[in-house]
Amino acid sequence: MVVAVRGDAEARVLSAHAVLVGEQPPGLGGTMRRSSSLLAGLAGALVLTLAALTAPAAVAGAPVATAPAYSVAEGDLDASLTCDGDPTTGPTPVLLVPGTTLTPDLNFSWNYARQFTRAGRSWCWVELPGHAMRDIQVAGEYVAHAIRTLHEAAGRPISIVGFSQGGMVPRWALKYWPDTRAMVDDLIGLDPSNHGTLDAYPVCLVGCAPALWQQRTGSAFLRALNADAETWAGISYSQVFTATDEIVVPNIAPFASSALSTGEGEISNVLVQSICPVHVSDHLSMGTSDPVGHALVLDALTHDGPADPARISRAVCLRALAPGISPASFASNFTRVLAVAATQLVVAPRAYREPELADYAR
Repeated sequence: MVVAVRGDAEARVLSAHAVLVGEQPPGLGGTMRRSSSLLAGLAGALVLTLAALTAPAAVAGAPVATAPAYSVAEGDLDASLTCDGDPTTGPTPVLLVPGTTLTPDLNFSWNYARQFTRAGRSWCWVELPGHAMRDIQVAGEYVAHAIRTLHEAAGRPISIVGFSQGGMVPRWALKYWPDTRAMVDDLIGLDPSNHGTLDAYPVCLVGCAPALWQQRTGSAFLRALNADAETWAGISYSQVFTATDEIVVPNIAPFASSALSTGEGEISNVLVQSICPVHVSDHLSMGTSDPVGHALVLDALTHDGPADPARISRAVCLRALAPGISPASFASNFTRVLAVAATQLVVAPRAYREPELADYAR
């Protein structure tokens, strides 16, 4: 079982981080003075973080009874949605939510969206602010609005497929906009950053985008998200992840960040290597072209309940790409994904501390 990072244990992680980076915005001189102890400090933070993963859960960040008002203009929320097909007919409509540094077009247009259209499955995707690099609490408003909008148009429950942050942020919407829980049938995450990543600690040493601060293992945002219950009754949660994930770290039992374990939802945590033992997939390919992840997404969408690895044909282990993606189209599109992700990590506005929790999440 994977235990979420919460409570006093997270305080130890944050203390280690404070030792590592200090409480004030680091200047270049301060960064240089700390350089000799950086590796030792980082190693200490990693040890404390892994210890925190096994600590008992504590109650904090309780869900609200009434949904907070949006801080984003309704017109901007409406403009963030792009949809295809008639959601009132055919298979369950899907909301696609992109990962950090990406737009939904870049993330999904050449894989899942294309296949859903060919299969007669309607879909919408939601564009998160600033390539999903800004405050994830605000991104949660976009997702909550998208859930409500697609559900209203469909007149029936919808499913969600999200990658990385896009697999995690719908849980924020479900927690703090409680009316959305009855609107969702499946929440499928591909390498979702449900409990953050250790990688964000060194990245944020000299400042980083707000969403990266919030995706640090042990962040205040993640403590609020994972307190009380991680899942909700009536929703099937399929969390699909790879042991070779280099971005959401660690992502292997017993410390898999993507895995969920608490609440009343029906949960399936699936390591792709449990189906294909020698399978190698990096983070970005899991969210775009990975054939095993793709098979599990379709399995969850076409069956009651979450994805079941027992239903996946082991023939998928022989595939290099998900169906419908040619080597030529993969090369051009994945190169764009890599280029944009790398660019956003450099050019996105930097913050020097995590955004404050919204009042409704305290």
